[in-house]
Amino acid sequence: DRLRTKVALQGGRPITQLLQKEASSRTSLSIDKTQEAILEMKLENVKVILEAYYLTGISAKRTGQGICVCISTAYEGNYLDTYYLDLNVQNPVRISRHSVPPFIPLEQISKQYLQSDIKCFLSVLSDHLNAYAGRKYQADWLQDSCATLLSGTLHRNSLCNLLSFAYSVEWKNHMVCFQVKLIYSDITRFLPTEAIISCEAVCSPLLEDLISSHSAVFRQKALHEVFQCFQAEGSVSHKQTFTNMSRNKAWYRSP
Repeated sequence: DRLRTKVALQGGRPITQLLQKEASSRTSLSIDKTQEAILEMKLENVKVILEAYYLTGISAKRTGQGICVCISTAYEGNYLDTYYLDLNVQNPVRISRHSVPPFIPLEQISKQYLQSDIKCFLSVLSDHLNAYAGRKYQADWLQDSCATLLSGTLHRNSLCNLLSFAYSVEWKNHMVCFQVKLIYSDITRFLPTEAIISCEAVCSPLLEDLISSHSAVFRQKALHEVFQCFQAEGSVSHKQTFTNMSRNKAWYRSP
């Protein structure tokens, strides 16, 4: 009897451990299935959001554990550069790689929106990229028009939110050089928030009015429209007629 009891006790331990291991395995399998279901649901939710954004220039395709997002930029009907983000939609959502320029505040936008509202994250990022594309497009156009419109060269930074250049204005039968600095404080816009104009000539009240008028036009119109406006009123002369930048898509040069 003692021997039988001893064998039974010793033999029972592995069986108990086996049952515990099996129960643990089933729990683990259940957790894995739950996590897989959650991941699948996240992917479907993101897919629905991106389908809604398709016509705004945002598209995507599924990858292994996430989604590759494509953000296309455009300005005045011209398709410009395209940027990509690989999103891992596991918890937490993270960007595994991307082609967004380093001067776009991607990290700041991600911290603010990526975990809480991916729809808002994509919308805000698209606004930044499209605004940059619009500013760069205008700056490229103006740089190509230097010999025609500007006195000297165009200076700009990487984000194209600070431009400086000079152009000549006909004033009382002689030419006056206007020095311009355009500041884009809101980098989600393609129009400047400030247009600072100065000139070396002695300013009369009438010349100050002209400077104020030009400054307002710079804040309200794209650069090609600004110079078209100036030429129409006869204050700016040019050596040759320039074409509307929105007419010819082939004009754009990729960086």
